[in-house]
Amino acid sequence: MQGTLNDPLLLAGKVLAQIGKWLAAIAAAGVTLAIPILIVKGDDIDAKLRTEMGDATMLFPAWEAAGALALVLVILVLMFFFFDRLVRIVRTVGEGDPFQPANAQRLSQMGWLMLGVQVLTVPLGALGMFVARTFEEQGGTGDMVIDPSGIIMIVVLFILARVFRHGAAMREDLEGTV
Repeated sequence: MQGTLNDPLLLAGKVLAQIGKWLAAIAAAGVTLAIPILIVKGDDIDAKLRTEMGDATMLFPAWEAAGALALVLVILVLMFFFFDRLVRIVRTVGEGDPFQPANAQRLSQMGWLMLGVQVLTVPLGALGMFVARTFEEQGGTGDMVIDPSGIIMIVVLFILARVFRHGAAMREDLEGTV
C-alpha cells in the first residue's frame, strides 16, 4: 500500500491536521498570556472604554471576559489533542495500516475531546453574551447558537471508533487463521 503515501487527499489531510494542531497551540499560548493581562489591566481597560464610548457608568466585565478566555484556553487545548490524534491516524493510513486498535482508541478519544468542546461552548456562550451585553448600547450584539454539526461529528467519531475496533479485531482473527 505504498501508493497511499502519494495520495493528495491524504497529504492535504496531514497538512491541515498539522496546521490545526499548531494553530491551536499558538492560540492557546496567546490566550494564556491575555488572561493575566486582562485581569491586571482591567481598570485601565475600563477607564479607556469609558472615555472612548462617552459613558461614565460603563463597567468592563474583566473577570467575566477572563473567565471566557479561560474556557477558550481549555477548548484550544482539547483541539490541540484532537488534531494530534488525527495526525497520528493519518500517519497510519499513509503507512497502509489504518485498522489498528490504537486508531480505534484515538477515534474514541477524539469523540470525547469533541464532546468536551461542545459542553464547554455552553458556558462560553453564556459568558460571551454577558460580556456582549456590556456593549449593546454601543451597537454590540451577542447571541448563542447551538450548532448540530458538532454533535453529529461526535456521533460519527464514536461510530468510526467501533468500526476501526471491529476492523482491527477482524484483521487479527484473519492473521490468526493464516
